[in-house]
Amino acid sequence: MQYFHIFQRKMNRIDERFKKLKEDNKKALIPFVTFGTGMSIKETIDLVSELDKNGATVVEIGVPFSDPLADGPVIQNSYINALNEGIKLNDVFNAVKEIRESSEVPIVIMVYFNIVFHKGIEEFIKTAAECGVDGLIVPDVPLEERKELDNICLKNNIHLIPLVARTSRDRISKIVDGARGFVYCVSTNGTTGERSKLYSGTVEYLEEVKKLVNIPMCIGFGISSKEVVADVKDHCDGVIVGSAIVKRMKEGKEAAIDFVKDLKKGFEDK
Repeated sequence: MQYFHIFQRKMNRIDERFKKLKEDNKKALIPFVTFGTGMSIKETIDLVSELDKNGATVVEIGVPFSDPLADGPVIQNSYINALNEGIKLNDVFNAVKEIRESSEVPIVIMVYFNIVFHKGIEEFIKTAAECGVDGLIVPDVPLEERKELDNICLKNNIHLIPLVARTSRDRISKIVDGARGFVYCVSTNGTTGERSKLYSGTVEYLEEVKKLVNIPMCIGFGISSKEVVADVKDHCDGVIVGSAIVKRMKEGKEAAIDFVKDLKKGFEDK
């Protein structure tokens, strides 16, 4: 049995994957899964491994939280379901450790700051690194308070992924300054959730961000079909898909995998 994460890595797995994508002239597909919703812990672990085998560049895992302000109804409800099933933070960490026994898929944890603070910032990040986490998204930490978090992440070879929104155009350069991994471009002005088409001005917004970053930029919030993927693929380095996958997790692992396979076709459309 191999444990890939026990030695000090020279390059973060996220950087390795994006480097390979660039060499192959391909785009990133980053599925989001709520940990432990509609599936057992074992089934969720299996789903992450299957997503890796079926083309996921990075897998984002949501840590259930009782007050997820950045998320829409689908993910909010999935968090409530997972909490009702008794899912705890340590379940997520232990699952990542188990995934690392057989997979090198980059894993990003999406977690609200209250959970990080409650465990202790240093302890949270140290534990995450030891388990094999590669990146962290903390949607409710303001720019002014990110520095301490980012410094500790840096010491532990974890990328703190910045989020930029259409409403933060005047601050984008500050938000992405010194960023590592990839930039998460929020496509809408609201919460997460499926949308049938992109908001007007999305392409222009992506082109603005592109001028300010020197690392990959991926778009999320509202990516729900191969048609939407086809619309944005020439203006970013990848897409992040959350609510649409979480919704299909209720139908089982195969439904989620089939949906990811269908999304990938959007990168092939001319």
